[in-house]
Amino acid sequence: MDLDQFAADAPDDDAPGDARVCVVATQPDTFERCRAGFYPAPRSYDRTRADFAYMAFYRTEPVSAVTHYARVTARTEQTRGEPGPMDEADWKALIDPFSEERVVVVFEFDDLVPLERPVENDLNGVRGAWYCAVDDLREAGTLSGLRGRAET
Repeated sequence: MDLDQFAADAPDDDAPGDARVCVVATQPDTFERCRAGFYPAPRSYDRTRADFAYMAFYRTEPVSAVTHYARVTARTEQTRGEPGPMDEADWKALIDPFSEERVVVVFEFDDLVPLERPVENDLNGVRGAWYCAVDDLREAGTLSGLRGRAET
């Protein structure tokens, strides 16, 4: 997959360097929903209550790297079967394989911003949520470098 195929339409990497970021892992189905502007997390996950302005996405495939981030514009609580950002197919693909929870917090955000240089995996990927600053994403070349700067 060409990571630059969306670069012409991508917003500039102009977030404040000290803005707080939540870094999460995304499988291909989840990352496609991120491109559509949302990322769900079961309400019991700590990240649903944490304070941050941006989310960054570690892609498990095809690149095994943190490649993009986005500004969070809303946090919407949704109960399965009720109206909200997610439909039943989203629940089946994104929540059912990982959790039996019926309530999620859907993070909604602006267009994804590609990092000029992805943060490459030299560890075992991202587990849970890591918290850092936007500048940490820009400066870390590897996950071990990012982990050294982040709260995990």
